[in-house]
Amino acid sequence: MALSPLVFDRFIQRVHAVRSPYLRTARVPMAHDGPMNDEVQQPVFRAIDHVGIAVHDLEAALKEYEQRFGMHVTHIEVNDDQGVVEAMLTVGDGDGPPLQLLAPLREDSPLTKFLGKRGEGVQQIAYTVDNIEIATAQLRERGVEVLYDEPRTGTAGSRVNFIHPKNAGGVLVELVEQASDDGTTRRQP
Repeated sequence: MALSPLVFDRFIQRVHAVRSPYLRTARVPMAHDGPMNDEVQQPVFRAIDHVGIAVHDLEAALKEYEQRFGMHVTHIEVNDDQGVVEAMLTVGDGDGPPLQLLAPLREDSPLTKFLGKRGEGVQQIAYTVDNIEIATAQLRERGVEVLYDEPRTGTAGSRVNFIHPKNAGGVLVELVEQASDDGTTRRQP
């Protein structure tokens, strides 16, 4: 599908508006479901929180990531609500987002279904949000399907929800409101 010069110009204006470091490489706008909105929306996400990788065997995957890539485990826990056992690993010097390895605990886990359908690999990308209720409401106002009516418990006491992959280019997106060091919900000012 060829893009009209008007649509392309509007796309480039949007890239300028958000001061993208990728402006020099912008060539063609991404596919979208409708006309471009001239209004630039306020960001919902604060940062990349982690990238989740689905694995069948957590112990074998941990050994591989430690030996091959030099990553180190910083956290392991069982999340009964999601039906997974998960491990967080540092990447490089640990300043960036961690990698999360997830293995299913039971046959009825959504992760078991994912692994059966797609095999091992990237399962989700997670973004930090300041307030999960506000972020969820903003996304719903923008027509985004969020999987749960109420947040669920995530890693280390965080509160999470998910954006349906059909609203995020086929990628499962996790929203994460981090817990504070004392285990209570951390709210940003």
